[in-house]
Amino acid sequence: MLMNYLKVGLLFAGAWLLNALAPFLLQRIAGFGGTETAIAASLWCLSLFLGFCWACSKAAEGTIFPNFTLQLLVGIVLHDALAPLSVQLTLAVVVCTLLAAIILKSGGDEIERKAFLKIAYPTVMIAVVGYLVTFFVTYVLLLWLGLDGKTAALLAAILGSTDPAALIPTLKQLVIKSEYRRVCDMAVAESALNDAVGAIFTSAVAALILGGSQLDGLNRLTAGLFSADNLLLLGQQFLFGTIAGVIGWVCMYLFERYKRAHFESGAAEPAYDFAIALGGPLVTFMFAQLIHGNGFLAAFIVGLLGNFNRGSKAFHSLIHSMETKIESVAKPTIFMMVGPFVAVQELGQTAVLGLAVSLLFILVARPVAVFLSLLLSSIGLKEKLFLCVVRETGVIPVVLAVMTVAQFPELKLLMPLTAWVVIWTLTLLPAITPWWAGKLKILE
Repeated sequence: MLMNYLKVGLLFAGAWLLNALAPFLLQRIAGFGGTETAIAASLWCLSLFLGFCWACSKAAEGTIFPNFTLQLLVGIVLHDALAPLSVQLTLAVVVCTLLAAIILKSGGDEIERKAFLKIAYPTVMIAVVGYLVTFFVTYVLLLWLGLDGKTAALLAAILGSTDPAALIPTLKQLVIKSEYRRVCDMAVAESALNDAVGAIFTSAVAALILGGSQLDGLNRLTAGLFSADNLLLLGQQFLFGTIAGVIGWVCMYLFERYKRAHFESGAAEPAYDFAIALGGPLVTFMFAQLIHGNGFLAAFIVGLLGNFNRGSKAFHSLIHSMETKIESVAKPTIFMMVGPFVAVQELGQTAVLGLAVSLLFILVARPVAVFLSLLLSSIGLKEKLFLCVVRETGVIPVVLAVMTVAQFPELKLLMPLTAWVVIWTLTLLPAITPWWAGKLKILE
């Protein structure tokens, strides 16, 4: 056991040493000039992402720390080493957005269509109404903690999205009684659906700020969000995002028919089929943007409707390949992307505030959102109490934070506080979920 934690210590020591040496190396790279500098700096950052993503996953084995938590923290330790990305904001936003679209599509894949239809009403309630409750409660709590209105509104919008990064592996380890099994499907479906809701709402809050709206009180925030112009914008995002998602699903359905026929003919599986699996959500995202819809919502709908027919042998190797790349590259890269925007000193200076925000978020905002959004549903008390704990914050909030910081670099607390909530929720909640499920007696 001690050796496992020693590996974690060595990991951070290695990251600290490399970060100390990085300015000298980056100075040499800058001396190349022009295209050579851009290529060398990009490859340097890519090598750090890939190398430390793997190292964090290995170091997390046998410890209480999820690998995602270590990846985020190591990214922050490598703040100076990843400095080229902090000046290439557009590149960071593009990378995060593309990876998030793929992850959201895979989140839709996790839920069987038939299973989703059985829980559609409570899932939509907790994902949409629950998000709104979480947003407004968190906003009020952040103002109470002393944050300014702009930071409070954007942070509340960002944190409203759940994340299945640590949730799905945790739920797969639990053997939940059949009568409570729907709550697992709800948790996964909520995390995918309200990521899209969070993206739409975050862009709406950002638009209010760019338009000069004053958000220093609940009345002004509510008036701005529910104005006729903003409601029209939100409606367009939902409607056209859904349309793009359905069109993307039709394309993926045709691919599914082709692949099934190819498999049944006995032909070997083409290696290049992965290009369609990867390109589907990205092209759908782009199409949604072109028609002024929400790309994240479109990517989720492609996954939910397409579902890649997990019961078909024709898709087993493709699904495995996709999941492996998402878990080993896409998610870790996004978590480490916090590093260029948050230094260790900033994380230390906001530690107390970050803990306060995290605890209020976990203990107040989430339970209120669960009970209010599911008030008119058939979900039982034990299921609601279980959902109160299943509330990790991860990949999509990090993506939204990176996108928002690129727009509002003057809001210095936004990224450190997002990082703290991600750290605490990813570390605490997966650890106590099995214990909490046992206490509620919903396990076999």
